[in-house]
Amino acid sequence: MAAPAATKEGLRDCRDAWAATIVDLAANDPRIVAVVNDSIGSSKLGGFQKQFPDRLVNVGIAEQCMVGVGAGLANGGKIPFVSAASCFLTGRSLEQVKADIAYAGFNVKLVGQSSGVAYGELGATHHSIEDFAWLRPLTQITVIVPADAWETAEAVKWAAGHEGPVYLRLSRMPVPDLAVENRVFRPGKAETLRAGSDVTLIANGTISHIALAASDLLAAEGINARVLNMATLNPLDEEAVLAAAEETGAIVTAEEASIRGGLGGAVAELTSAHRPVPVERVGFPGFLPTGSVEWLFNEYGLTPEGIATRAKLSLQRSGK
Repeated sequence: MAAPAATKEGLRDCRDAWAATIVDLAANDPRIVAVVNDSIGSSKLGGFQKQFPDRLVNVGIAEQCMVGVGAGLANGGKIPFVSAASCFLTGRSLEQVKADIAYAGFNVKLVGQSSGVAYGELGATHHSIEDFAWLRPLTQITVIVPADAWETAEAVKWAAGHEGPVYLRLSRMPVPDLAVENRVFRPGKAETLRAGSDVTLIANGTISHIALAASDLLAAEGINARVLNMATLNPLDEEAVLAAAEETGAIVTAEEASIRGGLGGAVAELTSAHRPVPVERVGFPGFLPTGSVEWLFNEYGLTPEGIATRAKLSLQRSGK
């Protein structure tokens, strides 16, 4: 299928890339099936359902059963992509994800849609900011957070060919394509979006392009910021993080998630044990109010200005 179209602002919905890619994969592999929780529309699986009606299972609003169905299909030799809003896929079904997929080691691909605060105005019940903290300890599950449509398509293709459980965390918010030449998707490895020696900005998902914009603001002030796109959260690219700590001496993490247990937590755990440096964590500190995505991002510093401010604080703490 064709690549997802961009808006006039040059933004793309990563769900379109996911939807086009799974149709292409399924056309060449009869083992690929989709399982949803009455979310065919929001999961962008209408095209898959039309082309492969006997390979899509809609369990209705029964996420725990949905995960169990996915585990059963994997046990029978299928490659199930289990798709639902992240807040329900991970929160409501956590026991099944842990016992039926992670501990059992079944080849299930969990696809969390509309992650982070994408459902903003629907409020706290629909925010998905704790999923990193819930799934990171389940080391059997590879956790991938694509930053744009290209990376989403590559991650879906990799997940289909990988033997083992995967969690793909997608947003419904259109994002720009990262302007990086000669990109290669390498699971478990950070992608250097910009070289730098003064401070390192580490981000993933919808925040990676914002971190790049923050580095532009810092450059205007003479601060040379390294920018890493950490698409794979589990396993973390420890080598890249420790190199950043050693070579720049100051780190900022930025994620559309809780700062407890996610990317910021993982980086802080690693550096505190092996190469202590100041780590400023930008994200959500706890319970979030209802509000638009724009308001929530502004309120909690997930903006170029907010990330740049925290970078300067990290530099100050480092004594540079």
